[in-house]
This record gives sequence, structure tokens and C-alpha cells, in this order.
Amino acid sequence: MLLTALCAVLGLAVGSFLNVVIWRVPRGESVVRPPSACPSCGMRLRAYDNVPVLSWLVLRGRCRGCDGRISARYPIVELATALVFGLLGARFGLAMELPAFLFLGALGVALTVIDLDVKRLPDALTLPAYPVLIVLLGLASWAGPGLWPMLRGGIGMLVLVAFYLVLFLLGGMGLGDVKFAGVLGFALGWLGWQQLIAGTALGFVLGGVVSVFLLLAGRARRRSRIAFGPYMIAGALTAVLVGAELAAAYLSTLMS
Repeated sequence: MLLTALCAVLGLAVGSFLNVVIWRVPRGESVVRPPSACPSCGMRLRAYDNVPVLSWLVLRGRCRGCDGRISARYPIVELATALVFGLLGARFGLAMELPAFLFLGALGVALTVIDLDVKRLPDALTLPAYPVLIVLLGLASWAGPGLWPMLRGGIGMLVLVAFYLVLFLLGGMGLGDVKFAGVLGFALGWLGWQQLIAGTALGFVLGGVVSVFLLLAGRARRRSRIAFGPYMIAGALTAVLVGAELAAAYLSTLMS
């Protein structure tokens, strides 16, 4: 319970930084400089105005300098990251793989919002994720289960990249989805075949359900471009948290 709470608090801080990433990376800007400022008047934010969630509540969603509106998305991203980190902390405990999946969780939050905003998954975030995960999960493998999870993760990475590449060539996916698929394939494959299969399938199920809803609600047309990254991420996160349990329940239903 204490670890879960600590992970959630860490998630709040990371979520504050992710707001910078979400805004600047699609625009090709540095996430380090210049310091955070009000998008309306350009006033540099003081440290006490940059406390996750709390500052937004104290300021009532307004800039201290110009009284311009500050989007509620900022605290939502911080809270979402805290929730993801808390769930991952509860799932893995003090296991060596926890840092790798916290990194994946933070990446997932950032890419979800960016894909919804600009309908793409930037290479600046997806490509560096490969070496980061390989190092972090490599250390976890060295400390515990050995080489097989790394090999299984490599297979998962290649399989998902190949699968999404075929879909891309058929016109059903963006190239950014292909590049990101390998990241998810490696992480899910490292955990196990059940997580890899469940995470992939859930992404398409979620994407299909939401797409049908949007069509019925008149919010999209058959040829509308829909960001698929959020569904990939949601499916993968669900599989990381309960993928083995879902697979076992499904097999139990088939055999009953």
C-alpha cells in the first residue's frame, strides 16, 4: 500500500513534466528550455504555481498574471499519470521490472494525449523508448528470470512490428503506430505470451467499439482518420495489469 501511494505521488510529479512534453514535442521544441510559462501572457511560472493539481485548484484554473484560462487538461494529465503509476506499483511491487513499466506508463499517457491532439506518434518519443526498455528490462532479467523473457520480448517486438506493417501497407494504420507497436510488443512479450496476445487483441477491440460509437453518434465517418495509439496503449496497460487473469478466464470459459 505504501509503495502504491509513493508511485502515485511520483506520478503526479511526472505528470506535470508530461504536460510540457505533450505541448512541446509535437512542435519540435525543447522540453528543458525555456522554463514553463503561461501560454497566454508568457509569464514564467513560479515554483509554487507549478505544484501538480494543487496549484491549478488554488488558482481556480486561471493565470496569476493575466487571469487567462488554464486548461483543465493539465491536472487531468497529472491525475491520470498518478493513477497509472499507482496501479503499476500495486501490480509489480518492488520487482526490478517496475521502473521499466513506470516508464512505459508515462510514455503511454504522453502519447495518448499527443495522438488525440495531432493524430501522430512522434519519433522523438517512440524510438528512444526501445533502448530505454531494453536496458531496464535487461537489468530486470539479469537480476531475476534470466534471458528467456528478453528473447520472448524480442519475438513479440518483431511479430507486432510485422503485423502492424502489413496493416500499414493495406492502408489501415499510420507509420507511427508501426514504430510504437514494437515498443509494446517487447514489453508485453517480456511479461508473457498471454499478455502479448491479450494486449494486442484488446487494442483492436477497444478501437472497434469506440469507432462504432463515433459512427453511430455522427462524430466520425467511414473514412475519418481516428487516432489508434490510445487504444493500443489502453489495451497494453490492461494486459500488463490483468492480462494473465483475462486469458485464464477466457480459456476457462472455452473449456466449461
